[in-house]
Amino acid sequence: MSTHETRFFARALVLVTLLGVILSMGTASAAEPRARDLGIPFPGTPGPLNAITDVAGVEVGYSTLIAGDGKLVVGKGPVRTGVTAVLPRGRKDLSGVFGGYAVGNGNGEMTGTIWIEESGIVGTPILITNTHSVGVVRDSVIAWMLQHGGTEQLWGLPVVAETWDGYLNDLNGFHVQRDHVFAALDGARGGAIAEGNIGGGTGMHTFEFKGGTGTSSRRVRVHGIADYTVGVLVQSNFGRRSQLQVAGIPIGRDWPEDAPFTKESGPVNELGSIIVVVATDAPLLPTQLKRIARRAAMGIARTGGTAGNGSGDIFLAFSTANSAAATATEKLQQAAFVPNDRLDGLFEATVLATEEAIVNALVAARTMTGIDGNRLVAIDHARLQQMLRRHDRLVTDRNPGR
Repeated sequence: MSTHETRFFARALVLVTLLGVILSMGTASAAEPRARDLGIPFPGTPGPLNAITDVAGVEVGYSTLIAGDGKLVVGKGPVRTGVTAVLPRGRKDLSGVFGGYAVGNGNGEMTGTIWIEESGIVGTPILITNTHSVGVVRDSVIAWMLQHGGTEQLWGLPVVAETWDGYLNDLNGFHVQRDHVFAALDGARGGAIAEGNIGGGTGMHTFEFKGGTGTSSRRVRVHGIADYTVGVLVQSNFGRRSQLQVAGIPIGRDWPEDAPFTKESGPVNELGSIIVVVATDAPLLPTQLKRIARRAAMGIARTGGTAGNGSGDIFLAFSTANSAAATATEKLQQAAFVPNDRLDGLFEATVLATEEAIVNALVAARTMTGIDGNRLVAIDHARLQQMLRRHDRLVTDRNPGR
């Protein structure tokens, strides 16, 4: 195992072996370099962690499944997958939050969205996994919430989203099980969180480099009202190499090596997806959160994504404010909200944090080999810096933005 790989796995809060599979859970220290550490410039001011967990109360947990090497044997592996859990108010408060969702391109899945559209409420934790594990994850969330008193009516419509990891993972082996979902939920914590090859992002690519999980945040001053935080978490699994832009520079055009999908079928036909979860402490109504969710597409576009026909680009935004109004079952309720004319800063924060979260996923990810020897190479940090320096886009006074 390389030094980078060793550091990556050391970031997990807990490492245990379960049924012969490496299972990493919970949050992590920020040991690996992030995009800002490399000198990549991003507009806006991040929160202290530069993560979705800068929004007070939000917790994130992971289960990471890595086992086996060599030829694909369906049901046995190799396994390169996992589960990511986002809890809007943390494990100790499973009450609902105002929310809204949007779709860039619909070749994907996010369960529970019909009820979100109808009610404006996200009433469960938000889980992200691989395409063929949505069902077991959904059922497991219900079971976990029943154990934790999170479904007073003894029913729930969980929010579970997916992206496809079948290039590296035994997708049809159905390796994600209830215990893995419970581990991600029970291991959820605030603080700094791991990125790259972890949780649901374990087997994912980004612009044909190794990709996966990424996060970022922005502080926003809404003049005359208050300061707020917008945090984003992505499961990034999209893009062809020629599309990739970093800090506005089209670096993918000059980086054709180790681009397996382009080599196989040419530079077109998007075969990936991205899930974006946006959290904020700004008081917003469900209709406004739907507008926030739509802005995630613009952050993706800043990295070069075009929401191709084969891509599932699905976005969910929620607000941790208005707790009483979002969870009330009786009596007249009142909800505060930022006026529509003051939303522009929150829109911009969503765009910028989404862009940076995607690049953070790229920077954090490590080279991974999966089924049949299929390999996704991590983006080379030094070469990336060199290309940006050539265009005078590298920041010399680095701001880690943690």
